[in-house]
Amino acid sequence: MEKQLGFWKLGTFGLQHVLAMYGGAVVVPLIVGPAIGLTEAEVAYLISIDLFTCGIATFLQVVGNKYFGIRMPIIMGVAFQAVGPMIAIGTMQGVPSIFGAIIAAGAIVIFLAQFMDKIIPFFPPVVTGSVVVIIGTSLIGAAMGNITGQPNDPGFGSLTNLFLAGLTLLIIVILNRFFTGFMKAISILMSLVIGTVVAAFMGMVDFSSVGEASWFHMVTPFRFGPPEFHLSAILSMTLVGIVSMMEATGVYFALAEVIDKKINGNDVKKGLRAEGLAQIIGGIFQAFPYTTFSQNVGLIALTGVKQRKVVVASGVILVTLGLLPKVAALTLIIPNPVLGGAMIAMFGMVMASGIRQLSHVDFRKTENQLIVALSVGLGLGVSIAPDVFANVPQSIRILVENGIVTGGFAAVALNLILNGVKSGSGRDLAKEGSAHI
Repeated sequence: MEKQLGFWKLGTFGLQHVLAMYGGAVVVPLIVGPAIGLTEAEVAYLISIDLFTCGIATFLQVVGNKYFGIRMPIIMGVAFQAVGPMIAIGTMQGVPSIFGAIIAAGAIVIFLAQFMDKIIPFFPPVVTGSVVVIIGTSLIGAAMGNITGQPNDPGFGSLTNLFLAGLTLLIIVILNRFFTGFMKAISILMSLVIGTVVAAFMGMVDFSSVGEASWFHMVTPFRFGPPEFHLSAILSMTLVGIVSMMEATGVYFALAEVIDKKINGNDVKKGLRAEGLAQIIGGIFQAFPYTTFSQNVGLIALTGVKQRKVVVASGVILVTLGLLPKVAALTLIIPNPVLGGAMIAMFGMVMASGIRQLSHVDFRKTENQLIVALSVGLGLGVSIAPDVFANVPQSIRILVENGIVTGGFAAVALNLILNGVKSGSGRDLAKEGSAHI
């Protein structure tokens, strides 16, 4: 029998979960918003709606019903793998196309969840590992751009920028080397806070946006206009959705072990359906696709607090923060060099996650070496030189001009050609999924 937690303890443990995922949640709108041409006010709104929708998505998983939600203490956050494809869609086909692709991909995820055991064989670690490596490495350029600034900026590549980025990275390293538990879990968030404080003493922080922001606002669906649906964009986001499904499956089984709960294939399907529904809701509120955050599983193992009520409290906090524009405005004051330093660590960890998945691959087989070599090579090549496909028809250019999508489809196709498809059991599903966390 679990010990009942009082109101204040529920709130404290719930806030702890929010802090553990907060840095990863807010950094995505900070990256995507400016890249797709949103104004500072629009980015602030995007941060608010992101936090709000994180809370709604969390409720879907934790509370659940007969068809949706795995009913375990799971925090839902932005699917980081979607950053590159969203920027590509937004810059090539317009902002409304991002949200149309997210909604459509969410519906496809709900449909595919019913057949997850049949989809797994098409995405072994050699495929998903390659895709995740491409995602991490292709985004490093965006991080470096934040550090250096634009070529026309007065402080382009200045030593001040390099100092702040280096300090941010050093803080992350120190917190991970000399601290354990919660402080280690929030090392990214702490690096952003400390880096911004230092930058403020250097006169590089503008607080005017915080003063101008209102205390409360209501979120509105389709704030950036009605969604547009383009097949190439939908395919791009669907690939991201499938990779997220694979990773989420691993998190489900890992968390089940932590909380001593037995889950079966039907539970996994309900969890994945909730992920698809969360994507649809994200598209309607014009936020992002949402998926299970694995770092919160480690926090549950650390604290030993396994009650779903704690994560419900986290959802309430997230929804509340999403209704407070001043919270989003506080996030906007983070200087770009500080954000860039943290981005290097985050994107690097994504890349490391892909390498960890590839560690399960038998590289004695030349076929596996060739799959990784060609898919990663194509993915990075396109990311570095997207103009190589400048003369390809516009309708399919997004599938080949985005390195993540090009490399991802290449990995799937090459695996089918070189390795074929191996059938797997429900137990294999758990093993394959566990390779992703």
